[in-house]
Amino acid sequence: MRYGFIGLGHLGRHLASSLVRGGFPVAVHDRDPAAAEPLLKLGATWAASPAEAAREADGLITCLPSPKASESVIEAALNGSESGGFKSGATWIEMSTVDEPTLARLSPKLSNRRVEILACPVTGGVHRAEAGEITVLVGGEKALFERHRGALEAMGGEVIHLGGHQQASVTKVVTNMLAFIHLIACGEALMLCKQGGVDLATAFKAIKASSGNSFVHETESQVILNGSYDIGFTMDLACKDAGFALDMGRRFGVPLKLAGLMEQTFIEGRAKYGGGAWSSMIVKLLEDAVGEDLRAPGFPARLEAE
Repeated sequence: MRYGFIGLGHLGRHLASSLVRGGFPVAVHDRDPAAAEPLLKLGATWAASPAEAAREADGLITCLPSPKASESVIEAALNGSESGGFKSGATWIEMSTVDEPTLARLSPKLSNRRVEILACPVTGGVHRAEAGEITVLVGGEKALFERHRGALEAMGGEVIHLGGHQQASVTKVVTNMLAFIHLIACGEALMLCKQGGVDLATAFKAIKASSGNSFVHETESQVILNGSYDIGFTMDLACKDAGFALDMGRRFGVPLKLAGLMEQTFIEGRAKYGGGAWSSMIVKLLEDAVGEDLRAPGFPARLEAE
């Protein structure tokens, strides 16, 4: 099986690296050619355009920052010249976080070229992608999933088939919604500890060993306590995914009170610190309001692959 891979950002470059290390032939493309250099050293080949990345691929994988970017890339791959573009019978494997309506809008155009879709968003953080242990949430026909299972397992740890495109999309958005809510709560908890005279390094250990623990506390609290906030995920991306959650709530008739407050908090954080700021900086809103930083020695500036 041959793959094209488009989008070599914080997350995509690790997924593509794992795919190459897994022994798959991979043609890579990114708006920034320099981003491909580490992949080329591993054995990937360079594709000058999305159409060229798709030309010989059994699966074209995208890992991009927005539905608009994904749609633009797929249109470019569909409209490639004679020397490029999707081949009949190929699969678009979307590993970005996109809404199901975007997939539904593109599906007829792809079907006309006999191209099928797997929605495969990932969750668990950049450090888990670097270790090849990120969780892959799969939506699409079971037989199509089985066809590409080897590639998905090369990129991830646990690979879970959830049903159709909508089921994968909803589940990914839910995981991010919970993570953002937990992140805000972690900031409030740590600030309470600091103001109550608890050593923050000790507080971190106590929370980790308690019923109040969460994946977000174990990971993002560390880069907050370091002061780097570097989680490899931006305010812009957080606001996009929070918006998806609220849109789904409206579509499915589910009142999302906590998610609504979370979304407004992230919109405030983006307005204050910029869309390119790390999403973990959302706790800085509280730090600024109280006039106290949440810092403790011994925590990493960046989470390392395990």
